[in-house]
Amino acid sequence: MSLWQPNFERVRKVLRREGEPDRVPFLELFHDAEIIQKAMGEPYPPDPDEYRRYQIRFMTRFGYDYVVARYPYGFPGREALVTEDTALYKRPQRGWQDEHKGPIMSWEEFEVYPWPDPYQVDFSELEAYAMLLPDGMGCVTFCPGGILENLISLMGFENLCLWVVDDPALPQAIVDKVGECIAGLYEQVCDMEWLSAIWLNDDMGFRTQTMLSPPMMRRFIFPHQRRLVQIAHAHGKPVMLHACGNLSEVMEDLIEDVGIDAKHSFEDAIMPVPDFKRRYGDRVAVLGGIDVHVLASGTEDEVRAYTRQRIEACAPGGGWTLGSGNSVANYIPVENFLSMLDEGRMHGVY
Repeated sequence: MSLWQPNFERVRKVLRREGEPDRVPFLELFHDAEIIQKAMGEPYPPDPDEYRRYQIRFMTRFGYDYVVARYPYGFPGREALVTEDTALYKRPQRGWQDEHKGPIMSWEEFEVYPWPDPYQVDFSELEAYAMLLPDGMGCVTFCPGGILENLISLMGFENLCLWVVDDPALPQAIVDKVGECIAGLYEQVCDMEWLSAIWLNDDMGFRTQTMLSPPMMRRFIFPHQRRLVQIAHAHGKPVMLHACGNLSEVMEDLIEDVGIDAKHSFEDAIMPVPDFKRRYGDRVAVLGGIDVHVLASGTEDEVRAYTRQRIEACAPGGGWTLGSGNSVANYIPVENFLSMLDEGRMHGVY
């Protein structure tokens, strides 16, 4: 059980880089449903209201100061490749991005594409959390994919790479529509006073570099991300960037131009989180960094020792939250996940 009452102010203190909170906050982009149910020892309830209460109980029980709430929105026609799930806690199927094709592969398909109206979204599922939050508990949300993620999904990555060279006007037209739609969502969700912070979730790279070249990122992606951050900041909401991949060539752009408040998603093979905090921690908050490979394949003792080392390296001075390098996926043993949190309870107190 959690030893502390929820208090989102300790997370906010990290995001603002205002020194050390009373303890290191715990933070994740999300936990897979299989992990949540395994940790709770009970399945999700079928009733929507009870499901929301279940989510809040889980986050409170294990020491989080917030809950993640979502809302229905998406760009139609995006397809995923699926196969049987082989994770430790299996679901029926696992999906991943189809990089070969998307619903808009030509100007003709762009002209007839049914862009979803962001001002017709039903936010009742998101708003229902406002009446259920315990005192001190925050609520964060994120859009269904970011600027680059949706551009890739709509065109297919291979097709996008050809068009940005042969006729960049089409990817520009698509990303402008994507940006317009997501900005419409941000205008609405950021206007909800009880909402505490926003995830800007937009995977932008792989192990060695960004998905598009830095000049192309600056042309197609960063202007729209900057607009989203400006909308959030105008409403007093901090923006936490979740972005996988090696972003070393564009990190200055993300901090100084896009204006993110915090960076999430770390992999030791790219840059261990202590190195990132030493390099950038005076200008941006640092979130998570317990390498998923360690969580998935290490023993409990190895996870504990690794977590303690990260706490010792990253907690001093504040500006850091404890959590995985990406998310708590269903191939991570729940005992390792709970060991990470337990080390935070024992060693993350100031």
